[in-house]
Amino acid sequence: MIPKLRSNVRSTCALAIAVILSIGTLAEGQLPFGQKPKQYPWPNRSLSPDERADLVIKEMTLDEKIQMLHGLGWESMFMQPESGPGTRAINAGGFIPGVQRLGIPDLQMTDCVEGVSGAGAKGRYATALPSAEAMAAGWDPVLSYETGTMIGNEVRAMGFNMSLGSGINLMREPRGGRTFEYKGEDPLLAGTLAGQELKAEKALGLITDVKHYAVNDQDEGRLFVNSVIDKRAMRESDLLAFEIALRNSGAGAVMCSYNKINGAYACENGYTLGQVLKKDFGFRGFVVSDWGGTHSTAKAVMAGLDIEMPGNSFLGEALKKAVQSGEVPQARIDDMVHRILRTEFDSGVVDNPPQPQSPDVMRGLEVAQKIEEKGAVLLKNAYDQLPLRASEIKSIAVIGGHADVGVLSGGGSSQVSPAGGNAVTPPPMDMNDMLSFLTVPVYHRSAPLKGITEKAKGAAVKFDAGTDPAAAAALARSSQVAIVFALQRASEGVDQTGLSLPDKQDALIEAVAEANPHTIVVLETGGAVTMPWIDKVSAVLEGWFPGIRGSEAIANILFGEVNPSGKLPLTFPRSEADLPHPARSIQPPQKPGQAPLPGLPAIAGFSLNQSSFDAVYDEGLKVGYKWYDAENKQPLFPFGFGLSYTSFAYSDVSAAPGEGLTVRFKVKNTGKRAGEETAQVYLTLPASAQEPPKRLVGWSKIALEPGEQKEVTVTVEPLMLSVFNVDKNAWEIMPGEYKIWAGPSSRELPLSTALHLGEKGR
Repeated sequence: MIPKLRSNVRSTCALAIAVILSIGTLAEGQLPFGQKPKQYPWPNRSLSPDERADLVIKEMTLDEKIQMLHGLGWESMFMQPESGPGTRAINAGGFIPGVQRLGIPDLQMTDCVEGVSGAGAKGRYATALPSAEAMAAGWDPVLSYETGTMIGNEVRAMGFNMSLGSGINLMREPRGGRTFEYKGEDPLLAGTLAGQELKAEKALGLITDVKHYAVNDQDEGRLFVNSVIDKRAMRESDLLAFEIALRNSGAGAVMCSYNKINGAYACENGYTLGQVLKKDFGFRGFVVSDWGGTHSTAKAVMAGLDIEMPGNSFLGEALKKAVQSGEVPQARIDDMVHRILRTEFDSGVVDNPPQPQSPDVMRGLEVAQKIEEKGAVLLKNAYDQLPLRASEIKSIAVIGGHADVGVLSGGGSSQVSPAGGNAVTPPPMDMNDMLSFLTVPVYHRSAPLKGITEKAKGAAVKFDAGTDPAAAAALARSSQVAIVFALQRASEGVDQTGLSLPDKQDALIEAVAEANPHTIVVLETGGAVTMPWIDKVSAVLEGWFPGIRGSEAIANILFGEVNPSGKLPLTFPRSEADLPHPARSIQPPQKPGQAPLPGLPAIAGFSLNQSSFDAVYDEGLKVGYKWYDAENKQPLFPFGFGLSYTSFAYSDVSAAPGEGLTVRFKVKNTGKRAGEETAQVYLTLPASAQEPPKRLVGWSKIALEPGEQKEVTVTVEPLMLSVFNVDKNAWEIMPGEYKIWAGPSSRELPLSTALHLGEKGR
């Protein structure tokens, strides 16, 4: 009886301590029996996050402060290190030990740009969403918030308290390997959608992060490329996207990128971190480096870096010595820790820690399918080839793209583990080559062939792998309709060599289209591709990377159960010759004595002995569609473009000044089907502003029944009327005539009006 009694006593004591801790009374060390634990004031939720952070800092030792400023080494990504009694990294994303004795939790981070990545490595399920481009192509802030809610719930369900997304680097280099992780080429679109996604995640009690700050547009040589760009161009494009996202979301962290910006590394760049982010934007959260992106101690800290993540050791013992020597002021250390703590209190991770549980799988599937259905873009539909009418079709050839087993996804740190394993057996990997590991093509088990077969009841649906164009053409010739699935793989760590479809897929499409004029092409791509066969096929659907419910979503669109409403968030050029930089900025040969980062195998962009090289963005303000407008180049498909199975008419535009502008016009569904239209508003500034011909300043996504007409109101904020004055370090509205345009894409704007504005600052 005595051993059992002692066991019960221990259990009761443990329960009591847990209850005490949960109501804000924190134990300090191992307390003698009968001694009351120390009472700390910061559990008081009536205090502001800043007040609570300051109270904690007063109790911290220098070692505890330093501990919070650097993630564990690379081993934390492959092992399970313990930070102290009862604490543990739960995944390979990122981990920073908290301060147990003061009730400050560990930071448990995960990538979640397209769902929680890496969960499968721990035997957990996470929903694989379509690519961020597909989300952006929805042009739907409400859907972005819904997406953030779904992601946030799965992040919490797995025990994480910090999400490492959303990514919003603007697409200046369309061949960049991580284009699929971002939200297009326009700062208002990218910043607005990312802001809603992050706002939803924060509302669930998570620390949220926006990345990669900034001007990080290519992956090969990313540790050594120097992005050369003038300040005005940065503020009105790349940095503006971050400004909008941070303002709208209250995100607690910004991840600085690998590259240099005008000669200074992004993670030790005093202008982008200290001046712009922390002063001009008024950002109160913390700056965290990309993994291995720190290059110095005092320089980085004084420029504005707050946390370094694995790969370096500049903000550990070296930082402690810099503080003790006076090279780094104690006040700066306290500011760094304050930013972290106030973010933890502000987000709710201290008061409302995650409670691991099973994710809501069915809800995740529903959101994934909705994103693809709203984000897939119908680029061509000659002679109303689509939607397919199942009752009229007797035979369908499905060709290429491994459509018999799954859909492609993007690779790298954002990779969501494929449920049930990779649908396509990958090529052999060299486990000593990290690039091989990151860039292995992954297919989710959502087979378009199955979805098409289920919709085409009674039709003969046959599949050809597309490896032999002659055999594929023969099947197409004997079929009523041919559907070709074409792929463009994309991954972190490697850029596209060009915009053509790889693996001779252009020749495959040409052969099939010649055999059957009723050829439909479904693209699964990481970005824009050229289409030399565009005039020979009857329809093209851009599906991006479609996610775990790609089969269902694509089939629903092809057979008309869903009316496509996606609009391009980026421009598709006719050829690489039309790009601002037809030749890529490519890293020079590596210096002798190449070595990977400490403890890691070699990976693209990560060798230590490498020459720096410049990527000169001399197009400046002319990003994406602004370049094509300014240079009078006709794109293959313009920014904002997307077809529907119905038609829309625009009329009666008016604009009235106020705090900004209020633009009103009418949109009518003139077709026979219900549909959604993204009505876009663009602005031409006075000539004195020296801006590109027009900029996106607002939009509204509206649903209309056949014959229905609605008045659309788009409010344009003063920021979108302004230009950045570098000399004044301020935004200003130039006096003069402003022309307002409205329509379905950046190149189709049937409505216009003009008004005169006087000089007005922001």
